[in-house]
Amino acid sequence: MKKFLTITVLVIVLALGIFTWWRYFRAFGGGTKAGELNYMVYKGYVFKTYEGELIQQGFKGGTPGNIQSNEFLFSVQKESVAEQLMKNTGKTFILHYEEYLGTLPWRGNTKFIVDSIWSMK
Repeated sequence: MKKFLTITVLVIVLALGIFTWWRYFRAFGGGTKAGELNYMVYKGYVFKTYEGELIQQGFKGGTPGNIQSNEFLFSVQKESVAEQLMKNTGKTFILHYEEYLGTLPWRGNTKFIVDSIWSMK
């Protein structure tokens, strides 16, 4: 009985570890987004994170007859990338990002993490 309980606990811990890695630490996807940087802020009470918004060209409508701007909300982990974005707010950027299935408080408020700047105009 003790051996069965030990194996069961190990399997549960292993399954939780794999689930946590899959959901929070494995990049689900990635790509690039281009647009004008609207803002870049450093905020948070306990975990200070860099958050930004990129306004992409064009419009998208969620419902027929309704038009809204195409906004890309993102977080930045690297301080050097965040500082370069803060200094150049209002310029047009091409940003490379990775998408995760879940958010972590120390990584940022969004599932999209910008890791590099490909181009700036």
